[in-house]
Amino acid sequence: MAVNPGSRAVVLGGSMAGLLAARVLADAYDEVTIVDRDELTGTGARRGVPQGRHVHGLLARGQQILEELFPGFTGRAVAAGVPTGDLGELRWFFNGRPLRRASTGLICVSASRPLLEAQVRDAVTALPGVRLRAGCDIVGPVTTEDRGRVTGVRVHPRGATGEEVIPADLVVDATGRGSRLPVWLAELGYQRPAETRVPIDLAYTTRHYRLRDESILHGDLSINPVSTPSHPRGAFFSRIQDGRSVLSLTGVLGDHPPADERGFLDFVRSLPVPDIFDVIHDAEPLDDPVSFRYPASVRRHYERLDRFPAGLLVLGDALCSFNPVYGQGMTVAALEALTLREHLRTGLAPRPADFFRDAARVVDVPWDISAGGDLSFPGVVGPRPPKVRMANAYMGRLQAAAVRDGAVTRTFMRVAGLVDPPTDLMRPGMVWRVLTRSRGVPPAPARPAEPAAVGD
Repeated sequence: MAVNPGSRAVVLGGSMAGLLAARVLADAYDEVTIVDRDELTGTGARRGVPQGRHVHGLLARGQQILEELFPGFTGRAVAAGVPTGDLGELRWFFNGRPLRRASTGLICVSASRPLLEAQVRDAVTALPGVRLRAGCDIVGPVTTEDRGRVTGVRVHPRGATGEEVIPADLVVDATGRGSRLPVWLAELGYQRPAETRVPIDLAYTTRHYRLRDESILHGDLSINPVSTPSHPRGAFFSRIQDGRSVLSLTGVLGDHPPADERGFLDFVRSLPVPDIFDVIHDAEPLDDPVSFRYPASVRRHYERLDRFPAGLLVLGDALCSFNPVYGQGMTVAALEALTLREHLRTGLAPRPADFFRDAARVVDVPWDISAGGDLSFPGVVGPRPPKVRMANAYMGRLQAAAVRDGAVTRTFMRVAGLVDPPTDLMRPGMVWRVLTRSRGVPPAPARPAEPAAVGD
């Protein structure tokens, strides 16, 4: 459908959320300009995406959306050397116990974040009318005299002596969890959005490897002992492109995985299962461990504001930043991009209030999954209404049942992949499976938090 909500759009931020926004905007606007402070080239990690060095999960719904927006995306990733597999056939551990494997029909694309971003960026910038303005610091929005509408953005190109104004009919803030939009709104006389925060004090520490013999994996794509209240130390180990593997250790509530050689390996040995240590203890390290800290999940409630300037929208981590262990960020950004596309298909410029209302509905389910999961840790500060307590108690039973029942694993993974609704976990047949199959599943023994040094 041809639409004409304006002629020029500007996207602030050239990461995945910004690129996906630009993709749908390119169908509606003659010119789409993506502005970022980094130089957006290559497949290496960049300063503006510090989490890019670590394991990234593209959830199944995200893979489906990328395939829809960029037909042939998965095939091109495979051609670039990216391994894939079925989400339910990975080596998953919850509470130190292995889940029964099951085919889900969902594709896991196991690529590094920089490679995924580069492939999407190449596809977006090949579209007519799309251009990149890299190496530009974003100074702030430009508005009408009454401050009721945003008409562009002020930028400062690196090396230039002054600022430049990029005019726009629509500006989209996709600058991530460090977005300065709440400050800009206050300066323009608007209220800042209310925030919901769930402090998890998470840290990732990551290292890349080349395995001496990949047969040690027995064909598995990844090994994932997930952090749970009973076993808070977790990890994600995945084969990625170019014959490399990546290991991200996760620690919550201040128990952060060390970045020194001995401390890193000791943390691996302390995981609830030995599988990862068995794989990497004689592998070739390709770099030094690197850490990334994530203090809290933050949801900004733009949908609750009574006033908001026209010509301005927000999506991605600037709208809601999730605990990254759930792998939801890129997929939620993709879902928000589809929401933006639906608003553009009206032929009118998107109204912020309407977009934020619909984007909030997109965020609700993944937020309940991740924030609710974090609140299952006793040390996490936050309200626990009966809905959250009941959901966490049920999830504990469900994960125990999945140790024995592949049908439970299948449904769980399809919901966690944001493909099927959470109500599928509560259908009568599934509830019966959960309650009957979880009986008598023994708890996994805890491994020592401070194991003997490697080589002892």
